[in-house]
Amino acid sequence: MDASWFEPVRAYCERTDAGFWAEPVNALTNAAFLLAAGLAVRHARGDGPVLALAAVVFVVGLGSFLFHTLANRWSMLADVIPIAVFIYGYFALAMIRFFGLGPLVATAVTLTFAAFNLGLTPALDALSGRSVAGLTNGSIDYVPAILALLGVGLALLPRAPGIARSVLVTAGIFLVSLAFRTVDVASCGSLPLGTHFLWHVLNAVVLYRLLVAAAEFEA
Repeated sequence: MDASWFEPVRAYCERTDAGFWAEPVNALTNAAFLLAAGLAVRHARGDGPVLALAAVVFVVGLGSFLFHTLANRWSMLADVIPIAVFIYGYFALAMIRFFGLGPLVATAVTLTFAAFNLGLTPALDALSGRSVAGLTNGSIDYVPAILALLGVGLALLPRAPGIARSVLVTAGIFLVSLAFRTVDVASCGSLPLGTHFLWHVLNAVVLYRLLVAAAEFEA
């Protein structure tokens, strides 16, 4: 592997050096994802897709732990790839389970959503002439996921109002968690610990609630 993959990355307030435990709070709060995965399994009641996504949430916790301890380029991939797998996996499940789309149509819709997600930041960068990801600490990449949750929640209201309200509340929690992720770097001067750890805790709640909603949905 190229040596550049092991170059240190300092992306959050809490990290002040390249040590393994330089981000103890950011690292240890990833236990929230492991807890969320375990609790979701209890609700799954043998539901294969929900169990698979719960396993992805567990891997999210492990990957994020690696990034907040090793803090290099390859562990960054271990952090972001499982999150992407969950986002697109859950979106596809929602299209099939909540809206009754067939697998091929759901796959096509999911690929369209992925293209929008991947193309949004470059498009905004080109329009603004600056790095939108840099201005938002990378949080712009999660805006399509919030829009998707809002769309799913609103579209479900006539069919399954209880599940719809749960998804909309979850979207609100996700928005708050994303705000904490966004302001982390800006808060370094007044809050050396930063706010990224709150993204972990609240985002674990988000993933848990989404899995419960999928497990409890009745067509």
